[in-house]
Amino acid sequence: MAEPILSIRGLCKTYASGHAALDGVTLDIRRGEIFALLGPNGAGKSTLINTVCGLVNPTSGQVLVGGHDAVRDFKPARMMIGLVPQELSVDMFETVLATVKFSRRLFGRSGHDSYIEGLLRDLSLWDKRASKIMELSGGMKRRVLIAKALSHEPDILFLDEPTAGVDVSLRRDMWKLIGSLRERGVTIILTTHYIEEAEEMADRVGVINGGKLLLVDEKTELMKKLGKREMDLALQEPMSAVPAELAGWQVSLENDGQTLRYVFDAQAEHTGIPSLLRKLAELGIGFKDLETSKSSLEDIFVDLVEKKEAA
Repeated sequence: MAEPILSIRGLCKTYASGHAALDGVTLDIRRGEIFALLGPNGAGKSTLINTVCGLVNPTSGQVLVGGHDAVRDFKPARMMIGLVPQELSVDMFETVLATVKFSRRLFGRSGHDSYIEGLLRDLSLWDKRASKIMELSGGMKRRVLIAKALSHEPDILFLDEPTAGVDVSLRRDMWKLIGSLRERGVTIILTTHYIEEAEEMADRVGVINGGKLLLVDEKTELMKKLGKREMDLALQEPMSAVPAELAGWQVSLENDGQTLRYVFDAQAEHTGIPSLLRKLAELGIGFKDLETSKSSLEDIFVDLVEKKEAA
């Protein structure tokens, strides 16, 4: 396997209050992949990103960015990273073009006006280049943050809740941009509450909760291993309770007793569907319609977090 572009080992962050925001996180990110980090509010997503980017000092552990230690070799490590934070952090009285150019110069890069122009055009900001930040809509301000993060041509782009509270147009533009960045070999790590976007875009998914990384897996493998399927039977007659004779199957009543739901493992050798249908026929329970569906990444995520909290 090729050397990871980002390697995190035993990363811990405990604040003065005693709160452990990160608890032994170990993770390798491959060059050129899109990695989605999922977790509820307060799970440690932003702390992890900010620690890798050098904005938060770790209590212990190590972060290597392209082989550079993020603490000891801060400058070369940070040069490789672009960060789009959740919070707006720009000079409201500066123009869009000046803001993005200033960010580029901060990283020791000069010139390349054509790169900046292309970047602003990709983000639909070129026509607003002479506007002050304070004159822009919330969505346009978010675009400026992305332009700032990409101004120095980083190898790794962190997107911390990038589409939270933005309009559909920006979200569409952003995912298109992410696709083109990936084609150019940029590694993208994002945290998101829009799980359907992670499901569509990510190569791998990590789930974090309580500062601990619960799992990391290929998205397709995760769906296969943890994804359940559901079969809904629209009953001919509503039922008030699940008959005792169906105790051998994972069934429940939904929709005021009008639907019998059976949850099963699609990967299992025996799904239990034929025997369930036979038992229903024996019991004289008829149904009008049958529909199956598979778990979404969101279902899997909620299930994992609930199991961890119950442990």
